[in-house]
Parts: sequence; structure tokens; C-alpha cells
Amino acid sequence: MRDRQQGGDQYGGSPSSRLTLSGLLNFIDGLWSSCGDERIIVFTTNHKDRLDSALLRPGRMDVHINMSYCKPQAFSTLASNYLDIRDKNHDLYEEIEGLMEITHVTPAEVAEELMASENADVALEGLVNFLKRKHSEANQVKSEENDKVEGGEAKKLKSDDDEGRTFF
Repeated sequence: MRDRQQGGDQYGGSPSSRLTLSGLLNFIDGLWSSCGDERIIVFTTNHKDRLDSALLRPGRMDVHINMSYCKPQAFSTLASNYLDIRDKNHDLYEEIEGLMEITHVTPAEVAEELMASENADVALEGLVNFLKRKHSEANQVKSEENDKVEGGEAKKLKSDDDEGRTFF
């Protein structure tokens, strides 16, 4: 992370374009005071746990909605809306539902795949390929992370052993 006094931030922006927590809080509070009684402001994040508690306090963020991954029931609604497929009457339906149970995919990603073609067969085949690819990529990332952790532990154990420590 670059020091702001050196000019810029870690994203290459200038210090004057950087948004601070204080600036964001002042902006939000200004909206609350200048708007009428009814106001809805939507903030999104993938990492709620990283947000400052001052931002999440009641009065600033009153409603928190968790937008989960797409599950088979949501897929049924999307398939009905985009491809007019009802009552699970397609050959690929079961395969897609199974893949959705084991793959983290958002409703927006599913909708994008379903909109790729007006032909239901083509769109659903594309979705199956997308889900398989996404599941495979997730497994590869997990495998690489496990290798890094195991490699780090092996190095630590070796270095500890070199110092004459005994392990039981």
C-alpha cells in the first residue's frame, strides 16, 4: 500500500480523488438531512465484515439484505422468465440443479447465460458448460490454496526441526 503523502493510493489515484470513511459518512449524513422523510440508498459489498461499525450503525444502515447465490428454486424462476421453461420439463434441468447445489453462482450470472440465446437447448447447454467451468475453477483455486498452506507448514516444520526442536 502506498503512502498518501507520496502522492496517490494503492490504486494509482490522486490523494484528492480518494474517498475516506469520514467523507463517506459526511456524505451519507448530508443525504439524510437534505432529503425528505422517505429515502432509500443502496450500498453493496462482498465483505460486510470489513466495513467500519460507524458505517453500519442504526440510522445509517437500517436494513441489511444478504443476496445469496443462485439455488435451484431461483433457477426455476429464471428459466421460466427467460426461456418459458416450466415444471422442469427439459433434459438438462436435473444436471443444472445438481451443478447449482455445488457451485457458487449468482442469479445475474445465470441470467446472463440464459439470455445468450432464445433457443432453450443452446442457452441451457451454455449454462451447463458455464457451471462446470466455474466449479472446476473453484476447485483449482482451493487446491492451490491447500498446496500453499501445506507447503508453508512443511517449511515451518523443517525450519523448526533444524533448530533442534522435537515433535511428538
